[in-house]
Amino acid sequence: MTEPIIVGNWKMNTNVSEAVHLAQQIRQAAEQSGVDHQCGIVLCPPFVNLSAVGNCLRGSTIALGAQNCWIEPYGAFTGEISAAMLRSVGCEFVIIGHSERRTIFHEDDALIRQKMLRAWEESLVPILCVGETLHERQLHRTWNVLESQLEQLLAIEERRNPWVCAYEPVWAIGTGIAAEPPQIEQAHAFLRALLDAHGCTHVPILYGGSITPTNAVALFSVPNVAGGLVGGASLNADSFVHIIAASIHARATNR
Repeated sequence: MTEPIIVGNWKMNTNVSEAVHLAQQIRQAAEQSGVDHQCGIVLCPPFVNLSAVGNCLRGSTIALGAQNCWIEPYGAFTGEISAAMLRSVGCEFVIIGHSERRTIFHEDDALIRQKMLRAWEESLVPILCVGETLHERQLHRTWNVLESQLEQLLAIEERRNPWVCAYEPVWAIGTGIAAEPPQIEQAHAFLRALLDAHGCTHVPILYGGSITPTNAVALFSVPNVAGGLVGGASLNADSFVHIIAASIHARATNR
């Protein structure tokens, strides 16, 4: 994974027809501009739209991803989706440990570790999200939190399989407080050193804190930022493709 990676997390947005239309728009714009061959692009629609969006992306370089998965391959787990099911509809990636899963649904590091293992077992590439809350940052616990969130994962052999890390400063998402490039640089440098020390030099680190077309070039120019996990801006094809182009420009400029 040497090229930038831009992941569009649509969260709980779009019905089937809206998702198909958005996927078609993104594919067309990416192909017309040529960015689809210079960047790893992943779209993560809601579960109910995965099959339809997958059909739209067939034959393109854009990959399909899911927003979550469960730890078991099948069984009596009402409302959950297994990694095997995701693979069966064409998913190549799955987001795991997103800040909203951690805070709203109280997922802990032990559960997230199990999800990572299940994703690998089904040949999915996990996108592991890590990051501190505003309270944790105010207590100067950022480094402790990031290391703790990776600790159980880095202790297992499977970590050598393909995966992606995404840094989400939870305190800068929807709070009105912006993460500045020096703060992002410090966090990514810490994660890079931690991953490298455990033999994970192959793992790219994405930034996931309210990326927009306006701030994309500045964010992607920060050292050790290998791409982005994009939320709201991925729901607009023009904005999303602009962000993709910004990541390519930053990578070429900073080589």
